[in-house]
Amino acid sequence: MAGLVKFKQHPTKTLKAGGSFNLADVDPDSTPGFTGNKADGKALLADLDSKLAELQEKLFAESRFGGTKRILLILQAMDTAGKGGIVKHVMAAMDPQGVQFKAFKAPTEEEKSYDFLWRIEKEVPAAGMVGVFDRSHYEDVLIHRVHGWAAPEELKRRYGAINEFEARLTGSGTKIVKVMLNISKDEQKARLLARLDEPAKNWKYSRGDLTERAFWDDYMAAYQAVFDNTNTDEAPWHVVPANKKWFARIAVQQLVLGALTDLKLEWPKADFDVGVERELVARS
Repeated sequence: MAGLVKFKQHPTKTLKAGGSFNLADVDPDSTPGFTGNKADGKALLADLDSKLAELQEKLFAESRFGGTKRILLILQAMDTAGKGGIVKHVMAAMDPQGVQFKAFKAPTEEEKSYDFLWRIEKEVPAAGMVGVFDRSHYEDVLIHRVHGWAAPEELKRRYGAINEFEARLTGSGTKIVKVMLNISKDEQKARLLARLDEPAKNWKYSRGDLTERAFWDDYMAAYQAVFDNTNTDEAPWHVVPANKKWFARIAVQQLVLGALTDLKLEWPKADFDVGVERELVARS
């Protein structure tokens, strides 16, 4: 596509939370590695839809012939950061039958009676699927740290359990893409006000969002602790500046494309004589 603006450096590098990563150093309004504007970003997103769809189909096809590969996209963020928009604008290019989506809400009483990973394990994507977690097991260390619902020793245990869980997933063929959509406190206020000012968005507003907003600094500290304790070689974190929704979408699209490419997918070879079958069909 003539004039298409692309990333100067892939988001897997520019957005990866390194060993000395500090969340406070990330500008939520920035567009790391991308010099284009909103129109350029939307054009890039549309241009790569077909590539995303092709790789997803390859993943799905491989699984029908014994393949065990799969993708798990984990989306974590403060309220209003745009997780729903990512699902709508990035994942929409994929065939729905190959996407396994789960939005985790507050645990039920039954779920609370088990270890925190019990309800998560049941939702991991099957072979050939692209799984999407809208919030995840990380809620059980984030909100529990912020509100003091878990002691420091328990939080430490949970960080270890998460690392072991994700190592098992990657060992069995799962490529994990962990994304934190990073918006500023001012941007969140603007988006909450927009939900109140536009009747068509009133339904999105919840007083609970305002309640949790009061703990903003505590949540930032909790996210930093998550990065410090669960940023592994097998499942690294990527922090995506999300004040500009269009940038967050193209960045996540690039991360998912990169993960699918890393799987080195191939179309399954036919276990029949294509020429013979073609002749039979032609005669029918």
